[in-house]
Amino acid sequence: MINIDLISKADVAREPFPFFATERVLSDLDLEAIQNDFPKIEKPGIFPLSSLEYGPAFKKLIDDIQSPALAEAVGKKFGVDLKGLPLMITVRGQAQAKDGRIHTDTKDKVVTCLLYLNDKWEDGGGRLRMLRSGTDLEDYAAEIPPNGGSFAAFKVGERSFHGHRPFVGERRYVMFNWVKDESALTRQLGRHKLSSLVKKLVPFFYKGK
Repeated sequence: MINIDLISKADVAREPFPFFATERVLSDLDLEAIQNDFPKIEKPGIFPLSSLEYGPAFKKLIDDIQSPALAEAVGKKFGVDLKGLPLMITVRGQAQAKDGRIHTDTKDKVVTCLLYLNDKWEDGGGRLRMLRSGTDLEDYAAEIPPNGGSFAAFKVGERSFHGHRPFVGERRYVMFNWVKDESALTRQLGRHKLSSLVKKLVPFFYKGK
């Protein structure tokens, strides 16, 4: 499903931190099938795979994400051997207004990838920005619309600031992170599992506003 050749050919920016993006890594037919089999997610937040139900096309996408070939291709872009590292996969279906605030990813993560599964993105919000600082959302080196089939990746570091302007509504993607070790994977997945449980038990606080 995933066109690894396109990922391999993408140019990597080195400033303000190592990142790259490319479009149409999924064919139109595959994207449509994945959208149809996407898990039903009615609340904002990031959900671990173990908490979701989904169809066969989405499962096939997950298999591609877990492939050694993809780990090798992404690792080569950043000069990192990812094939022996644990992989964490999470999914988002809905965005709320507070999402997109400037941040760097946790130090447990080595590389972060985002594969967007929306239709063509028309809204001005919700577009991923690779930022030059941790203080100014308008000072960005690149802006990546979350069009279906768009793929973005960056090497996590102290300056890997990113974010997006506010958007409320459906915003679908799979995020996957190679993490430093199994203890980091357990720690990160535990945090996401607790968060998804809270969303189910206390729905009042997770209306997406």
